[in-house]
Amino acid sequence: MRLNEHLKIVGTNVILVPYESKHVPKYHQWMKSTELQELTASEPLSLEEEYQMQKSWREDDDKCTFLILDKAEYYKSGDEIAALIGDTNIFLQSNDSDEDGDGLKTGEIEIMIAEPIARGKRYGWESTLLMLHFGVKHLNIRRYKAITKDTNTKAMQMFAKMAFREVKRVPVFQEVTFEKLVDAEWISWIEREISLSIEPYRS
Repeated sequence: MRLNEHLKIVGTNVILVPYESKHVPKYHQWMKSTELQELTASEPLSLEEEYQMQKSWREDDDKCTFLILDKAEYYKSGDEIAALIGDTNIFLQSNDSDEDGDGLKTGEIEIMIAEPIARGKRYGWESTLLMLHFGVKHLNIRRYKAITKDTNTKAMQMFAKMAFREVKRVPVFQEVTFEKLVDAEWISWIEREISLSIEPYRS
């Protein structure tokens, strides 16, 4: 998505930056992990395919992605690659694919903390809230969906704490779908949970 290609979101402990070609080699290394492939329901790609995927994320209007930096590490080293810990995405769903048929603009939210050392520090929590807020304010999203493996208890607990409700289970795929309608009270809650500034991004 071109909308965010020159923006970064600076939070308390993380910084969200656009997915650039310079990030691809590290992202490719992450996705060789069978654990991450399982958690994200992803197939391994070649490095060239990963570059094509990065280009798709940049150009397609229905995909918004930010990579997540450990803010303290980045401020210490000034090295984005060293500070990369994961990513967060929104897939925009067309009205034609809207199962509810109510015309609400819907986004599917995803979060991945790829670096094991960065887990358990609430970086995923903060990054997800920053992305949810961005989607409401800049993409006009009015309903969120989240799909996770039924074995990923941490993700399921996180979305429940964010007031998502479980709406569907597909045992054959081990998938659970959560949903949250956007309302003023929920937006206010997110804004109490996070501190952010949106700043120009220069690669």
